[in-house]
Amino acid sequence: MSTTASPTPAAPPPVTERPFASAPRRRPGRVRRGVILTLAILAVLAVVAWSGLRIYSTLTASKEVVIPTAKVQRGDVNLAVTARGEINGTNPEVLTAPLTGGSDMHITSLRTTGDQINEGDIVAEFDTTEQEYKLREAESDLAEADQHIAQVTAQREGDLEEDRYAIIHAQADLTTAELEARKNPLLAAIAARQNTLAVSAARDHLTQLERSQDSKRANSDAGIAVQQANHNKAQSQAATARQNIEAMTLRAHHAGYVSVRQNTQVASFFGQVLPLFQIGDAVRPGMPVAEIPDLKNWELGAKVGELDRGHLALGQKVDVTIIALPGQTFIGHVKDLGATSGLPWDRHFEAKISLDNPSLEMRPGMSANIVVTTDEMHNVLWLPAQSLFESDGRTFVYVRSGKSFTAKDVQLDRRNETRVVITGLDEGQEVALANPTELEKKKTAAGALPLPK
Repeated sequence: MSTTASPTPAAPPPVTERPFASAPRRRPGRVRRGVILTLAILAVLAVVAWSGLRIYSTLTASKEVVIPTAKVQRGDVNLAVTARGEINGTNPEVLTAPLTGGSDMHITSLRTTGDQINEGDIVAEFDTTEQEYKLREAESDLAEADQHIAQVTAQREGDLEEDRYAIIHAQADLTTAELEARKNPLLAAIAARQNTLAVSAARDHLTQLERSQDSKRANSDAGIAVQQANHNKAQSQAATARQNIEAMTLRAHHAGYVSVRQNTQVASFFGQVLPLFQIGDAVRPGMPVAEIPDLKNWELGAKVGELDRGHLALGQKVDVTIIALPGQTFIGHVKDLGATSGLPWDRHFEAKISLDNPSLEMRPGMSANIVVTTDEMHNVLWLPAQSLFESDGRTFVYVRSGKSFTAKDVQLDRRNETRVVITGLDEGQEVALANPTELEKKKTAAGALPLPK
C-alpha cells in the first residue's frame, strides 16, 4: 500500500503595515478670507442700522425754525420803478412782401438782424420763377397780338383798295350812263328808257359799293380793335410781371440797421418764441419781413408791472443802462404809457421812453435796464418789502415779542420793489421777514410721523 503525500499550501503574502494617514490641514488663506467676509457683512449691517437710526431721529426730532428778521430803520428813501426794455428806432420803414396776387413766395436772400445798410441796398429777395414765366407768356402773347394787328391791318388796306377801285369803276359807269342819257331827247322812247334805266342801275351799284365799303371798314376797324385789346392786355400783363419782379427785391429807402421780423406762419404752441424769417421761408403777399428803424430818434419799450402804473407819469426822467454798452449811462423821459394787459398773475403795461443822448454804438433789439425815480422821502421809517403782509384788508407786520412774534397793523405810506415806508412802529423794532405761522405749520408737518395702520 503506497502512501501519496498531500501538497503543502502556499504561504500567504506577508502583510506590510502602513502607517495611519494624517488628518488634512486647513489653509491659512481660506481662513483669512472667511474672517474678512464676516467683518464686511458686520460693517454693512452697522452702516444700515446707523442710517436707519439717523432717519428715524430726523423724522421724530423737532427742528428749531430760524426766522429771518429786520429792524425798523429811519432815513431817506428813494422810490423808484425798475424794468427791462428793448431799444428800437421810431417810425421804422417796414418792408413787406409784394402784392403779386399769387401764392406764397419764398425768400432767396435776406440780411440778418443788425446789418448796417445804406440807402438803396438790397434787404431781401424772393423767388421770381413764377413771375418770369408770366412775363415770358405775356411777351409771347404781345408778339402774337402785334402779328395779328399787322395781318388785319394789311387785309383791311387790301380790301379798301379793292373797294376804291370798284367805286371808281362804278363812278365811271355812272358818268358814261349819264352821258348816254343826254341823248334821250334825240332817241326813240325805248332807247331813252333804256338809258334812263342804265343810269339808275349805275347809281344804285355805286351806292351799294359805297355802303359795302363803309361796312367793311367798320368790320376791319372792329377786328383791329380786338387785336389791339389783346395787345394792350398782353402789354399790361408783361408790365405787371416786370413790376412784380422788380418789387420782389426789397431795398432800403434810407440808411440804418436791419431788424428781421418773426415768422408768424410757423406752427407754434403757447409760450413758444417765434423764429425770425430766414432764407427758404414761405411768405404771404403783403406780410412784413423786415424793418429799418429810424436811427435819428431812438426809443425804448419796457414792460412795467401793474402796481407801478400809478407812480409813472409822462415826462418823468429815466436812467437807462444798456446791457451791451457797459459803463455808459443814458438819459430818457417817459414818452407814452399803454394800457394794462397780460395774464391775471402777470399784469403789466407797455411804457415807451425816448432817449435824449443816443450813441452810435446802439443797435435795434439791445436789452436795457431802466430806473425811474418817482419820489424822494426824507427822515421816514422804512422796512424791507418782504416784511409787510396784507390779508383780509389788513396791512400788518410780525413784531418780535420775546421768543415769539405778534401781528401788528401798520399804515403803508409808500412802497417800491425793495422797501416800504410805514407808520405805526418805532425805530429799532424787530420784525419778521417771513410769516412765522406758515413756518410753524411747515415745521409741524415735517416732524410728524404717519400713524401705523
